Amino acid sequence: MAGYGLDLILGDPRGWPHPVRWIGFLITRLERVFYQNSPDAVLQRLAGFFFWTAVVLVTASATVVLLGTAYFIHKILGHLVMIWLVYSTLATRSLHKESSKVVEALGRGDLDLARARLAYIVSRDTSALGEKDILRAVLETVSENISDGIVAPLFYLGLGGPVGGMAYKAVNTMDSMVGYLNDRYRHFGWFPARADDVLNWVPSRLSGLLILGAAALLKLDWRSSWRILRRDARKMKSPNAGYPESAAAGALGIQLGGTNLYFGKPVEKPTLGDPLRPLSLEVYRSMIRLLYVSSALAFLAALAAQLGLYGIPAALSPMSLLKEWFL
Repeated sequence: MAGYGLDLILGDPRGWPHPVRWIGFLITRLERVFYQNSPDAVLQRLAGFFFWTAVVLVTASATVVLLGTAYFIHKILGHLVMIWLVYSTLATRSLHKESSKVVEALGRGDLDLARARLAYIVSRDTSALGEKDILRAVLETVSENISDGIVAPLFYLGLGGPVGGMAYKAVNTMDSMVGYLNDRYRHFGWFPARADDVLNWVPSRLSGLLILGAAALLKLDWRSSWRILRRDARKMKSPNAGYPESAAAGALGIQLGGTNLYFGKPVEKPTLGDPLRPLSLEVYRSMIRLLYVSSALAFLAALAAQLGLYGIPAALSPMSLLKEWFL
């Protein structure tokens, strides 16, 4: 509860120590160790598998050691470290804050600044985007990251506490750094990308349902959200991204998807939803309301899991056992 509350209040202040940045540093260093500059696809994929395994094991082990050491020193210090780790896995406020910077520049008519700010939160080429394409990119990023940045971390926090949450962040960060179909990562990044797909399979579908529930609470068009979710979620090449995006598109009465540029090459993505409303700043504000209500619903579900409301006694949760071992 404290970690979730800190995320809502503080977001991700730049310059603060952040475990996910350390995971990124670890990924960069271990990539140098494991990467094979070889035309052999099998060798590259094996190297990628061992690289992925090393990153996950180091991240999970470091989290256990950090928590164990903190609890060994003092119970209060252990609690504070646990709160900090939970807080660092979540991105509700950051999604709002970073997307609002783009929208604020759009509202002032400064397209160059909006493109520059958008480049911080998307991987597509933003240099030639017009106002509507910038707004579409923001809406797609916010809706997709309801799953990657909120629901999935809370799902794994609910199952395994900070150790589960940090292990998930390691997998997700690897996908964002090496899960590309370019010459360098096509084979080396194959296993990290597939592992991220597997770990996000359940959370992405939960995200679609949570957005549907949030739409009902906000008196948006939840029936359309359900219809578009069922119709369009499987259109995407990604097995997961279509679920939160299509649920949000249906709830807001908008259409997402279309042509994007990646590494200078156009990529045609399927359209999600129906263009009942033009993309606008008001639509963005409705998306942010969906973001916060979906996040709150996901938090309540994760909290229920930790409190043992699904038949698992709280005393037997992974974090309770960890504290028993080290106290």
